[in-house]
Amino acid sequence: MARQYDPAQIERKWQQRWKESGQHKTNEAAGKPKFYCLEQFPYPSGRLHMGHMRVYSIGDIIARYKRMNGYQVLHPMGWDAFGLPAENAAVKYGAAPSKWTYENISYMKQQMERIGVSFDWSREVTTCAPDYYKWTQWLFLLFYERGLAYRKKAYVNWCPECSTVLANEQVIDGRCWRCDSEVTKKDLEQWFFRITDYAERLLADLDGLPRWPEKVRTMQRNWIGKSEGANVTFTLPELGDEAITVFTTRPDTLYGVTYMVLAPEHPLVRRLIAGKPQEAEVTRFIEQMKKESEIVRTSADAEKVGYFTGAYAKHPLTGEEIPIWVANYVLLDYGTGAVMGVPAHDERDFAFAKKYGLPIKAVINPLDQSMLVEEIGVDAAYTGEGTLIHSGPFDGMPNREAIRAIADYLRQNGQGGPTVSYRLRDWLVSRQRYWGAPIPIVYCDQCGIVPVPKEQLPVLLPEDVVIDGKRNPLTSSESFVNTTCPNCGGKARRETDTMDTFIDSSWYYLRYTDPDNEELPFAKDKVDKWLQVDEYIGGIEHAILHLLYSRFFTKVLHDAGMLSYDEPFRSLLTQGMVLKDGAKMSKSKGNVVSPDEMIEKYGADTVRLFILFAAPPERDLDWTDTGVEGSHRFLHRVWRLVEGHASLLAGGVPKANPQDPAAKDLYRMTHFAIKKVSEDIGERYAFNTAISTIMELVNKLYAYPEEADRGTLAFAIEHLLILLAPITPHIAEELWQMIGKQDSVHEQSWPAYDPQALVLDEVEIVIQVNGKVREKLIVPNGLSREELEQLVINHDKTKALLQDKTVRKVVAVPGKLVNLVVS
Repeated sequence: MARQYDPAQIERKWQQRWKESGQHKTNEAAGKPKFYCLEQFPYPSGRLHMGHMRVYSIGDIIARYKRMNGYQVLHPMGWDAFGLPAENAAVKYGAAPSKWTYENISYMKQQMERIGVSFDWSREVTTCAPDYYKWTQWLFLLFYERGLAYRKKAYVNWCPECSTVLANEQVIDGRCWRCDSEVTKKDLEQWFFRITDYAERLLADLDGLPRWPEKVRTMQRNWIGKSEGANVTFTLPELGDEAITVFTTRPDTLYGVTYMVLAPEHPLVRRLIAGKPQEAEVTRFIEQMKKESEIVRTSADAEKVGYFTGAYAKHPLTGEEIPIWVANYVLLDYGTGAVMGVPAHDERDFAFAKKYGLPIKAVINPLDQSMLVEEIGVDAAYTGEGTLIHSGPFDGMPNREAIRAIADYLRQNGQGGPTVSYRLRDWLVSRQRYWGAPIPIVYCDQCGIVPVPKEQLPVLLPEDVVIDGKRNPLTSSESFVNTTCPNCGGKARRETDTMDTFIDSSWYYLRYTDPDNEELPFAKDKVDKWLQVDEYIGGIEHAILHLLYSRFFTKVLHDAGMLSYDEPFRSLLTQGMVLKDGAKMSKSKGNVVSPDEMIEKYGADTVRLFILFAAPPERDLDWTDTGVEGSHRFLHRVWRLVEGHASLLAGGVPKANPQDPAAKDLYRMTHFAIKKVSEDIGERYAFNTAISTIMELVNKLYAYPEEADRGTLAFAIEHLLILLAPITPHIAEELWQMIGKQDSVHEQSWPAYDPQALVLDEVEIVIQVNGKVREKLIVPNGLSREELEQLVINHDKTKALLQDKTVRKVVAVPGKLVNLVVS
């Protein structure tokens, strides 16, 4: 009796065998080329969703294909396990974050194994484990030693719901990236990483990443936000000529400055308003601005609101008194927190000046003489090209030339000069939460800031804490807070902030290369062997946060002599989302499809096949039940095909002898499938068209006549299973055994196609008469131009077309057509 296809039984069987045999463990055999295939590791939230299954299926087909092509493949997995959800769960359920996290890891690991992904679990890393975050702390100290970690008091983004600060990159449209609460500002002492020291390299090196999506590179360029211009130093007479610096991209308009604007949070504001009549009013405005997000304050349609401070700045070139205002549209952490107002030549400045009755002074004469200088600032600002007027020694100079000339003049006179500014701000890494890596710093009244000696790492998270979601839990542990100074041995207190979890994920791909190292985060020879990551797979939502931070970390570690590369990921594949009915899956929409339920009903191979077939990896995938059922039917069809010929194939058949027409056709189709699937998986990641080609081969096999060559049939079925192996690994393994093979299908060498097998014995050509198609012929393939002309001229069909006509010219294109020019 024929065996039935039972996905559940087959998949459990092979998953267990692979696990017992260690089949997916990284083979570090000498002489083989390496390939590092990496999917972004997940947060252990409790359950894998269909987006996880898609990204792991994509990574697995690449990893399996590369192994079969003779590569030693590193394909690891781990857990981005620190973070706020575990702490929130502790508040909600009363469970320790560690217990919640490790229970989720256990369940999600079982889910991954059910998918059949070929991860090397011997290299598993978990960021909340002390043997991992010890090295996160070690790297923090390395940054500190290199002057890249520092502490300062600053206005920071504060999420009241999460009770912690956020980096600028974690504020999206004025809201917390995790909980969507509106973000406010808070003045706190915090730790930062000097990512701005690497701004230019992070920007310039994007050009050296051609295998990254251009969309991702553009997003990073925009976030880094390079601007070339000049710093201009104004002075404050009432504060003893204290300097105040403004950055501008338009130093050519410097003589047109009629006012200055400071950010409400600028430290000079309170000093300038002290004792003045407007002090109370401006102070209320400052407090109000702390509650408004930067997005709201700087949006194009937001009303520009400002207050005069009662103070004046001295213009560096004219000596004029310039009134100083505060306004909502100026931000403290962009540029210098101070801008010069040139209402005649800036639309935003113009609107502000009109609203508050401030002077407008034109200093650029338009090139278009239809616009009079006197008209500038009456109804609009002039932002076009022109020559300078009312600008002292620079009068008559084209404004583009004046940009550099005035910047150089400022430098020569010690009043500023040419400079480059970036939108990128230093990375705020402090978090007022428990479930993160403690910052390895102590504070001593005698010694000040003291780093914890590396030999004392890890600084462990205490267990005697109160987690209530209202305060930093580490402050509630006296045994943690109170310590001794490593320098003088006196009383000291520990830093109670933990690190941003993006630090954990900024270097995990390095730890996979050497996960058991107890002396260093990784050994240089091991990381140099495997880096760069050859294919990194994950969502485009990490284009700025994770990818930018990882690039920064890699460059710092390269500069410290720990790495030979300064870019972590050679190629980046950003997969699309999984949708249902055209919308992103979410519980609120009621359109979530559970991977567990789908695997239980259809099997992991079916779900993998559908995910890979339904859409190219970079595009969104719309989940359809009919599509899944169609994929399931296809695998049943493959099963019946192979099972029906199992006794023949297991009995030892002769080599392929494709002499009869059907055998020639199947042999050619098999080699075409090898060629097409190899290119689609290995070069283009066009998994959907690779699967389509395999389906065509299956159709050809079903149509193969009983009397045709059996060796060709066996050849085609064997290669069908090898081509299917990276896509549907379980059924391919089972059928490989069914046809009498003793080894694993995944240990077979990937086949190479024979170019000669793709050459047809005969081809169809068209016969044209005076350029119009009149007939078609089947002719031997490979005829020369002369042979083709003679065959067509002497053919009965051609003679019938040429009755009573004279052939003036013959144009023959071998393999395609013959055109007869007649009269």
